[in-house]
Amino acid sequence: MKKLLLFSCLAGLLAFSSQAQRYAIIDTKYILSKMSDYTSADKKLQAVSEQWQKEIDAKQADLDVMYKNYDAEQFMLTDELKKKRETELFNKEKEVRDLQKKRFGYEGDLFKERQKIVKPIQDKVYNAVQKIAVARGYDFILDKSEGITVIFADPKLDKSDDVLRELGIKL
Repeated sequence: MKKLLLFSCLAGLLAFSSQAQRYAIIDTKYILSKMSDYTSADKKLQAVSEQWQKEIDAKQADLDVMYKNYDAEQFMLTDELKKKRETELFNKEKEVRDLQKKRFGYEGDLFKERQKIVKPIQDKVYNAVQKIAVARGYDFILDKSEGITVIFADPKLDKSDDVLRELGIKL
């Protein structure tokens, strides 16, 4: 009876260990930071973003001057002129908000530019990760850079350098 129990326990452990999933952890921020394509694309996006922000800041400065002038002159204006100036202020403020939304809003110009420039690079990384996962038999790969919080990860599980080598980037 003891031998049967021992044998069934060993068989259960063996079956459990053969069912164990293989996994790895990568850090896409680290991988992307080592890719010259990505760093130059990121610099380009920052430059475009700064240019658009300057454009918005200039319009906001004009609006601020208009408000200041209105505050100084409103006591001398007729009701009709007050209403006209308030309408101008409202339209200018709406113009600034619309421009900000167009440039930086959800699916705005910056989002579209990022999709055009960065997505192909991210797709390259994804394809390299997928190739490594299939070749090495990983059941899943976690990205510790964003989204999933990893409290502890054994450094030997980090396959970021392998992905860089697969992409042909020397360390």
